[in-house]
Amino acid sequence: MAGKIETHHDLRVYQKAFLAAMQVFEFTKAFPREETYSLSDQIRRSSRSVCANLAEAWRKRRYEAAFIARLSDAESEAAETQVWLEFAVKCGYIRPADGASMCLSYDEILATIVGMINHPETWVLGYRDKVRPQGAKL
Repeated sequence: MAGKIETHHDLRVYQKAFLAAMQVFEFTKAFPREETYSLSDQIRRSSRSVCANLAEAWRKRRYEAAFIARLSDAESEAAETQVWLEFAVKCGYIRPADGASMCLSYDEILATIVGMINHPETWVLGYRDKVRPQGAKL
């Protein structure tokens, strides 16, 4: 997306994570009934939590530590989703090709989140004012 990022909805990583969570939802509709409160619930929760944590991180970007903490939570939830996807493939609930494709999507999401964690100066409000004295030249 080109242009100014005004809300978490404008973040490409949020858009990718939301799409991936919806794909997870569609896959889990076909899971066996006995998985309703275990695998289906867990993978849906973790995939949705990636989005929720990205939204929270966006709103916490006034505070570097809080911003990074929320991104770290999003990173953990994305990795957890990959684990549940692996279980779903091994249990025969998702085709291996679909599982691999979903894991690749989460690899991209994870890479972006890690990049944001490693470079908070791009995202945290007032970052430059915090790391250099006022009036100092760039």
